[in-house]
Amino acid sequence: MMNLWNVVLNRGRTTEMEQHNGHSYEDIKPDLLNRLKRIEGQVRGVAKMLESDRYCVDVLIQLAAVKSAIHQVSLSLLESHTRGCVVDAISNHHGEKEKIDELMDVIRKFTRS
Repeated sequence: MMNLWNVVLNRGRTTEMEQHNGHSYEDIKPDLLNRLKRIEGQVRGVAKMLESDRYCVDVLIQLAAVKSAIHQVSLSLLESHTRGCVVDAISNHHGEKEKIDELMDVIRKFTRS
């Protein structure tokens, strides 16, 4: 079954990382999942705010908090990928150019938002 975050972040595409068994984020996975669950709760809270006709500024402040929380999760994953997958590719001389190109592409996408 496809994960909601996979659908949102990758639009349902399978990435190279999903195709191999090791994940550079394995040791921080529990923390990431906890953060995402909190974000999920925040988003539900924002929906309830809209349903109860809360003041626009209050809703916008909560949306900014959600955006910041997602940004922090993304930074953690980006750091984990860089310190894990990219360093591994460079150390083992295994597709280092491709990994760096991939990293730069992700950074470009990440900084657009």
